[in-house]
Amino acid sequence: MKIRLAFGLSTALLLAGTAYAQQAGQDQPAGDLVPPTSASDFTAGQLDAVLAGSWRSATNKARDVYRHPKATLQFFGLQPDQTVIEITPGSGWYSEILAPLLRDNGHYIAAIAGSNDAEQKQDATGLHAKFAADSAEYGKASIVSFNPKAPVLGPAGSADMVLTFRNVHNWAVAGTAPAMFKAFYTVLKPGGTLGVVDHRAAPGASFDVVKESGYLPTDYVIKLATDAGFKLDAQSEINANPKDTKDYPKGVWTLPPTLTLGDQDRAKYLAIGESDRMTLRFVKVAKAPAAASNATAH
Repeated sequence: MKIRLAFGLSTALLLAGTAYAQQAGQDQPAGDLVPPTSASDFTAGQLDAVLAGSWRSATNKARDVYRHPKATLQFFGLQPDQTVIEITPGSGWYSEILAPLLRDNGHYIAAIAGSNDAEQKQDATGLHAKFAADSAEYGKASIVSFNPKAPVLGPAGSADMVLTFRNVHNWAVAGTAPAMFKAFYTVLKPGGTLGVVDHRAAPGASFDVVKESGYLPTDYVIKLATDAGFKLDAQSEINANPKDTKDYPKGVWTLPPTLTLGDQDRAKYLAIGESDRMTLRFVKVAKAPAAASNATAH
């Protein structure tokens, strides 16, 4: 039986616990009091429960060591009562975490590109099947489709957070990256967060040189976001991998999980692990209200 505390209930319990502590402190020794759980501790506890969920495949759990989902989502500031849009979730690796986490008090939206690309069509079919097969965890999640050349991800100002994992390199090569970042900005509420994780090119690398490798210069991604109106809020080394030399025959896809070269040097690439990745948090800066006119009628 799966048991999950509702976020609203937790908030009520926190308030009640604080009131109880204040009252109890007047007539009980301090050592008998249990400090209330903070909101961040509660979110961390929920993340732990979701990451251990039986609905997550063993293969996906095995990749936690490379993708650091708990630390990554905490860095982005995710809360269980938010509306979160994940862009191009692929086969649903992060969907297995985000949809159950947001199920009771938030809303998870998987945004899929409408495309004739065989891989993207396969991913979309698989994600629909995943959600349909487990209504207990995914029944309240949504799947929306967008045109990658003119993307609209939902009503303007409707999302608290937009997340994208290892997708920007595809949009950069296709020439759709600027439109995608503009769409992120539009759908987010003022003050909303954009979280980006992608394969990181070596320092000083040129986009034109590395674009076919799957790696991207960090400053290139930052410029895409700031040109769309975002402010860079923070960078993290959560998903760094210093073993990644970024000079492989088949680019980033030489490394796991793809292992494009098959058995050729397989042990070597497994020992390196998944790619070195940038982890960037951007904020949609709230626009200041228009200044009232100082003109006085005479």
